[in-house]
Amino acid sequence: MKKTLGLLLVLAGVTPAAWPQDFSLYSGAELFQRFCASCHGKTAEGEGVVAPVLQIRPPDLTEIAKRHGGEFPDNKIYQIIDGRVPITAHGTRDMPVWGLELWRAQGYDIEAGRKTVLVIDKLVEYLKSIQKPKRAPEPTGSAQPPESDADGGAGA
Repeated sequence: MKKTLGLLLVLAGVTPAAWPQDFSLYSGAELFQRFCASCHGKTAEGEGVVAPVLQIRPPDLTEIAKRHGGEFPDNKIYQIIDGRVPITAHGTRDMPVWGLELWRAQGYDIEAGRKTVLVIDKLVEYLKSIQKPKRAPEPTGSAQPPESDADGGAGA
């Protein structure tokens, strides 16, 4: 019966890709490349292939901590990804509500909900791992002015 149903679905144009998928088995880097790189770029610096057609350029995700005073805001980033925190400065939300999209793609049930939490956790950890190191501030006032000859002549 299952084989017949599967054959009928394939013949009807419903491919297995439309069936639930388990993204919780992917690494954070793999998840990023699959779901985020088209907008944010392969290196997460906002240079994805879709970026030029968006009204607002995707942010450089390697500088999240820098934009938050050197601290990576895990919970806020989780909520942005899952869709609970809209980015009001962006106007309408161009970024997909990944919490809903991942839940739908993984089966719309309680188990899909658990997997979605795990997937978003992996994305957050990946983003945290690719933060650019905090640069040390430029030293100020460390250069000494050249010594002057008090007698105006050649030095000894």
